[in-house]
Amino acid sequence: MVRSQDGRTEGWRWPAVVRQERNPVEQNTWPICKACDSGELVPLSDFGGQGAAIHYKAWVCTNPQCGFNLKIRNGEVHINEPIVSGATPRNR
Repeated sequence: MVRSQDGRTEGWRWPAVVRQERNPVEQNTWPICKACDSGELVPLSDFGGQGAAIHYKAWVCTNPQCGFNLKIRNGEVHINEPIVSGATPRNR
């Protein structure tokens, strides 16, 4: 119950909503690439060996001349690995 200024009891009110800043990833605003200061770092996702989605597995710069990339593979962080086309077959 909530009491008004004149002392009367009023019904239930929801507590005031506290406005929170949203996660930048949820807003689709991406961080600026610090390697070139002109591209943005965008996240890439993949699927694991059992088919589960792996979100934000890699981050790459949108500036093709920059090529900065950051990847997570088997729990290790790899920076600036060569970028290869997914259409090119590779041996495992």
